[in-house]
Amino acid sequence: MHYFNRKCHYILLIHMVYHSIMEKLSSLSDSKNLEGMKRYGIRTKSALGVPMPEIRKLAREAGKDHALAEKLWSSGVHEARILASLVDEPEKVKEEQMDNWARDFNSWDVCDQVCMNLFDKTPYAYRKAREWSRRDEEFVKRAAFALIAALAVHDKEADDERFINLLPVMVRESTDERNFVKKAVNWALRQTGKRNAVLNSLAVRAAREMQKKDSPSAKWIASDALKELTSEKVKKKLSLT
Repeated sequence: MHYFNRKCHYILLIHMVYHSIMEKLSSLSDSKNLEGMKRYGIRTKSALGVPMPEIRKLAREAGKDHALAEKLWSSGVHEARILASLVDEPEKVKEEQMDNWARDFNSWDVCDQVCMNLFDKTPYAYRKAREWSRRDEEFVKRAAFALIAALAVHDKEADDERFINLLPVMVRESTDERNFVKKAVNWALRQTGKRNAVLNSLAVRAAREMQKKDSPSAKWIASDALKELTSEKVKKKLSLT
């Protein structure tokens, strides 16, 4: 009975926090910000126009809670879903949740925020990147490469082999002409090539391979990535000069 009462209290508390957050998000709604979001290609059908600093502030105030994150995601509200990725607990995230959320992605910023804030910290991140790279849905496929980019930046302990094995995936999918996919492939390639000298050399080689493809998308990805990966700034950072 004591456990039951505690659980009921917790559920009620989450319910109260959720409604408080949703009211706060609604009060921060800004139509001018919505116009700005549209200019950046963000889909605003379910958005309120709340700036990211405000969302991050709400996340700090709410703290980490898996149940709250699931409730925020289920709201369908653009900003609430980004907030969900900030308050969720990576160790409690299962593959089924990752697949369900990925299927819900309908804007590049929600996709990227979830991958950078949450999914890259789960033990399933590398497997999902490979799996989703073969999916047809635009934002699920984008998520594959947003995950790789996030892992390249955040997973400091990963060995080179993890990323070496992902370079052929980038080459394979570089012919996808959809804007949100090709930009994510480019992002993943650039971040991989900036990890260290070995990966830089291999990422440059992958870009050269892309250049040979009869695909405007592959050629753009390669050309844009090579500008950064062979720049003096990156060479200096990786002690290549």
